[in-house]
Amino acid sequence: MVCSTFIRAAYEHIYLVRKISHVFKCHQHRAWGSRPAASQFPAQGAPGSVIELLGKSYPQDDHTNLTQKVLSKVGRNLHNQKYHPLWLLKERVKEHFYRQYMGRPRTPLFSVYDQLPPVVTTWQNFDSLLIPADHPSRKKGDNYYLNRVHMLRAHTSAHQWDLLHAGLNAFLVVGDVYRRDQIDSQHYPVFHQLEGVRLFSKHELFAGVKDGESLELFEESSRSAHKQETHTMEAVKLVEFDLKQVLTRLMTHLFGDGLEVRWVDCYFPFTHPSFEMEINFHGEWLEVLGCGVMEQQLVNSAGAQDQIGWAFGLGLERLAMILYDIPDIRLFWSEDERFLKQFRVSDINQKVKFQPLSKYPAVFNDISFWLPSENYMENDFYDIVRTVGGDLVEKVDLIDKFEHPKTHRISHCYRITYRHMERTLSQREVSSVHQAVQEAAVQLLGVEGRF
Repeated sequence: MVCSTFIRAAYEHIYLVRKISHVFKCHQHRAWGSRPAASQFPAQGAPGSVIELLGKSYPQDDHTNLTQKVLSKVGRNLHNQKYHPLWLLKERVKEHFYRQYMGRPRTPLFSVYDQLPPVVTTWQNFDSLLIPADHPSRKKGDNYYLNRVHMLRAHTSAHQWDLLHAGLNAFLVVGDVYRRDQIDSQHYPVFHQLEGVRLFSKHELFAGVKDGESLELFEESSRSAHKQETHTMEAVKLVEFDLKQVLTRLMTHLFGDGLEVRWVDCYFPFTHPSFEMEINFHGEWLEVLGCGVMEQQLVNSAGAQDQIGWAFGLGLERLAMILYDIPDIRLFWSEDERFLKQFRVSDINQKVKFQPLSKYPAVFNDISFWLPSENYMENDFYDIVRTVGGDLVEKVDLIDKFEHPKTHRISHCYRITYRHMERTLSQREVSSVHQAVQEAAVQLLGVEGRF
């Protein structure tokens, strides 16, 4: 749950835009439209420039690192498109929580928020969740920033504090989240998360416990591997038990009876103790979500200081890929009717197993270059590949590193796998795209090509 090389002075930016514009005018896609224009790359530092997004304007600065490739995904909301596999999974989770957990008078205990806008402040995404100022999850290399104040949320947890502060004590949040990452069949710069939070008052937590009226939620003690310094052991164990029971029921509902589950201790800044849940699926242990007892400092700051709670978060794509046997994360963005029609079911709980489309042959091209002396980030290169190659790129592997024995310069060699989801690509088509990747890397990253 989460110092780019793109920073340029304004006059450098204008120069590069002209250079890349020339590149893309000279090299056009021959079969699927034109290559990305220069405006599709980040435009950091351009005086007076703004990003228009969801009806609002955001001034750019030296932190801006959004591409049009990513911006074009904002507002798609796959999780709200009826009969999309992510919508199907979301609806199954919602129905389960609505049926299993009732409040008073016989209304669903959990409220659901699946249309919260993805633009948040850095305070919401990090500070509200107690993520330290020097935590690596804040890096420009890992996130998409509109500017120093605003960003595309990296997790649905960015809304946790606001909902708690509004007085909610049981809710689910579903939405698109954005992270700069590697390129392969499991990773995409946009994916979808489902977040759950539940708070308990003293009366709610101890109501079914013998002599529960004598027990307390809080105490002043020391932090250990098993509890926070402000929590009693009795309270933590009951919250932990409830959390694991809720999540085990959810996974059993999705995958069926007899599911084998195990819990792995882990670390998140906003929960303690924290766990990852793994399920044994077809003989393989797979991690499906993260969870834990909420940090009391977070709960207190949101105004719920008399309550204790748990939180969990899961990736909808990861779960759907396991549940429906979908092999490539790019398929979720496909508009191919052969893919989409497989999930048009009359009952959301109907079992669905994805029938693979024809897998067209891959085309492999390598790119190698000397790194600049400083400020090279792999995710900057991946962003260029995604922007130029789009969803034609199946994965990118770093296949070789070399340090020159005399100059100590570092060279990287990447293998880019191109594969169209709906037809066969020719080497001629791919060569045109690949050349644009090479030229954009030289112009925008300051690398020295070895091609």
